[in-house]
Amino acid sequence: MQSAYEYVDVVRPPRLRAGDHVRVVAPTGTPDRAEVERTAQWLKNQGLEVSVGTHALDAVDDGERVQDIDRALRDLTIKAIVAVGTGAEAHRIADDLDFATAAHLPTLLVGFRECTILHLAFWERAGLAGIYGVPDQSFVAAAFGTEPVVVRSVPDSHTAELTTSGRATGVLLGGDQEQIATAAGWVLPSLHGAILLLEAYGLRPDQIDRQLTMLHRTGRLKGVRAVAVGRYLECGPGNVLDVLRDRLAPLGVPILGGLPIGQGAIPVGTPAMLDADAGTLTIEPAVS
Repeated sequence: MQSAYEYVDVVRPPRLRAGDHVRVVAPTGTPDRAEVERTAQWLKNQGLEVSVGTHALDAVDDGERVQDIDRALRDLTIKAIVAVGTGAEAHRIADDLDFATAAHLPTLLVGFRECTILHLAFWERAGLAGIYGVPDQSFVAAAFGTEPVVVRSVPDSHTAELTTSGRATGVLLGGDQEQIATAAGWVLPSLHGAILLLEAYGLRPDQIDRQLTMLHRTGRLKGVRAVAVGRYLECGPGNVLDVLRDRLAPLGVPILGGLPIGQGAIPVGTPAMLDADAGTLTIEPAVS
């Protein structure tokens, strides 16, 4: 398994342009029709041609979700795959996708939280960079532009208290903490030399503790160069910050909290610089 430090050949899909064809899929479970329609219309408003995966609204098994993604990967007219839905089934297909095609005919994957495991799998198996977040104005900058994306810490955000000092560089990998823990042992890349991105929704402090302890004790956090912490929403009851501080401080690396992850779209799987003193996370583009 190649580490983030050694992985110099990041695969960047072409940037999006007006008129490009994008495909909406539902890898995490069946979404609401209204969500699919809303996402498709927003993408059309950006000048994109939009189609919806055959099984996006009625997949009855994992094979149909895999089929929708693989068809999009193999279709040379499709430049991006945009995931919708808030189910929790993406891990069931993370090992079954056409990674060979993704490596040689790269297609931009756009997905948030529940799609963390897919971003990790595509990077581990194909070196493919992607966009973590939802389609909004920051998505336009991340998907259509080739300039670095700068994310600034919000001082009054609850996780801003975790910020330490120092700076570090490394490939930005991660996302939803529960999905990262789920990926350990099979599609979680080596994090040696990486900046680890962490955020979560709906976890209890004991779950946060167990997952981070497992990642630490199994050596999966060995070599991490810095930690970028987003929001831990609806997590509790109990002091989530104490748990995060207790589990992350022993890594002895710069920590930058208070990042508004989820309020926009950012590249993942590309080199980044975390500057805890300046309160910034600067990420190289996911597209070329």
